[in-house]
Amino acid sequence: MDNGLRVSLLDRSRTRAGEADSEALRGTVGRAAHAERLGYDRFWVAEHHSVPGIAGAAPAVLLAAVAGATSTIRLGSAGVMLPHHQPLVVAEQFATVSAFAPGRIDLGLGRSPGFTAPVRRALRQTDGDFAADLAELHGFLDGTAEITLRPQPQGPVPLYVLATGSGLQIAAELGLPVIVGGPLLGVGGDPAPGLAALAEYRRAFRPSSQQPEPWVAVSLDVLIADTVAEAADLLLPEAWAMAQSRTTGVFPPLEPVQAARSAPRTPRQQEHLEQTAARAISGPPAQVERQLAELLDRTGAAELVASGSTFDRAALAVSDAELAALFGRP
Repeated sequence: MDNGLRVSLLDRSRTRAGEADSEALRGTVGRAAHAERLGYDRFWVAEHHSVPGIAGAAPAVLLAAVAGATSTIRLGSAGVMLPHHQPLVVAEQFATVSAFAPGRIDLGLGRSPGFTAPVRRALRQTDGDFAADLAELHGFLDGTAEITLRPQPQGPVPLYVLATGSGLQIAAELGLPVIVGGPLLGVGGDPAPGLAALAEYRRAFRPSSQQPEPWVAVSLDVLIADTVAEAADLLLPEAWAMAQSRTTGVFPPLEPVQAARSAPRTPRQQEHLEQTAARAISGPPAQVERQLAELLDRTGAAELVASGSTFDRAALAVSDAELAALFGRP
């Protein structure tokens, strides 16, 4: 694997059956400290609201805790959902976090809607202008806005766009780097549409003060174990939760492998489970290395953001260590 590529972890603070939500948050902080020891370049957290299986609702607050448990690894949000917030408030939050981790904070931004209609109402979500909000936020952070941000950021806070098709276009127009995942990567499916979208992003990219050239990170579930069967077991709790989400509307906490394996499922749930597994990269180290090398070469990505999760935290820690080793990290 090209050791010049960045490798990062995305942790959504997944809850586990039988555990308090607070344990998921503590698990995220512990995983970040472990990622730093393993030599990862960056550790990302996310924003979800009122989702039973996810405790990560407040990225800036969580990153402040992670900053206190780390000292060198870059920290970011992947991401803050900008339609839920005023740009000034987001800028203030991340400028504040930067006081605790100077020069280590990155701000990834997306525009996914709230999980359900009641959540969207509670967030006072609006159909705002994402491009205008991004530009306004950037102005607060780089000191070009009509008001001065307080506190002042301690070092630059680079912006990243969590991009779908239209998000890629906005990022290109504003000269911002992108993080892409899901169907755009073509893992387990047709890569052609995603490759075309990335090519258009690169073609239309307008250099900015932050980013002189187009820049792409790819994000997907990556899990490593000694055998194909063991890796499939690692992936099963997340895939089963996703299958339930697609068919019941509830994204549940992770269950133990045996519980997920023995749970009754409908044909439609089985189909969703298999689709989720197909979109991940999992297996023994050599197999994962081959698949990642092909993906990174195909997309021209500069960074891998591995987002895998599983019920067994010890097994997840081993997987994280194996992935770091593939990129030549200590």
